[in-house]
Amino acid sequence: MSQTPGAPQITGKLFLFERPELLNKEQHGNLGVSPPAAPCKFCANVAAIPLTASEIPAAVKDYPVVFLSAEEPVPLAVVGLIDQLNLFVDENGKWADDTYIPGYVRRYPFAIASETGGERLAIVVDTAYDGIVPGGETPLFDNGEPTQATQQAIEFCKAYETDRRMTDQFVQLVKDSGLVKPQAAQYTPRDSSEPKPFAQYFGVDEQGMNELTDEQFLTLRKSNILPFLYAQLMSLGNWRNLLMRRAKRFGLTEDEVFKQINLN
Repeated sequence: MSQTPGAPQITGKLFLFERPELLNKEQHGNLGVSPPAAPCKFCANVAAIPLTASEIPAAVKDYPVVFLSAEEPVPLAVVGLIDQLNLFVDENGKWADDTYIPGYVRRYPFAIASETGGERLAIVVDTAYDGIVPGGETPLFDNGEPTQATQQAIEFCKAYETDRRMTDQFVQLVKDSGLVKPQAAQYTPRDSSEPKPFAQYFGVDEQGMNELTDEQFLTLRKSNILPFLYAQLMSLGNWRNLLMRRAKRFGLTEDEVFKQINLN
């Protein structure tokens, strides 16, 4: 006699999620979403945000894009330096205007939970989010069914999950290329000729790219990852912009840009 399998269980941790729960009408039928005063407070104290591969061309306009490691080259948008502080979220908990907001942030407080070793998916909601409240402005459920707003959030999560799984393939191709190496970001103040290293990260080895044989280059071109590798290299010009954003946030001069700040 067969048994109906239970819902996927949440195991491990979800980055930025404080109290993730599987979305269901029994637990969350009376909850809704009301825009909080500080909508991005949940990601105000992080230095990097995960990206999918398809986001890289948009993200490189605003952020240094780096990789998690050589063994697991997941793309990340760097949003903070020195302090554990997202420099794109202001003191009012709002993301900087006219900059790309990563999909990981836009889908919050929802996400996808997948069954370990299986294909079933379930929607997760972070009930610790300030915008999730009883009787919220936009209900999660109506007569036991997801509202249109909830359904739109679910569809966005599904699209993001599709993108994420495609990114897994991208990550493997980047790893196989052997081109991701430890790097150091350096900054040279205007009145100095001595560059100062200020961040360690994993990125594309530009010299390695230049030394590729024709056969190796063709292999990378056929894999369709070359544009992303070049985009990552181009994004490194944003390190200086990030430093200047930090200086502006804390009222620092160029000479003080690496000064440790007490955030407490």
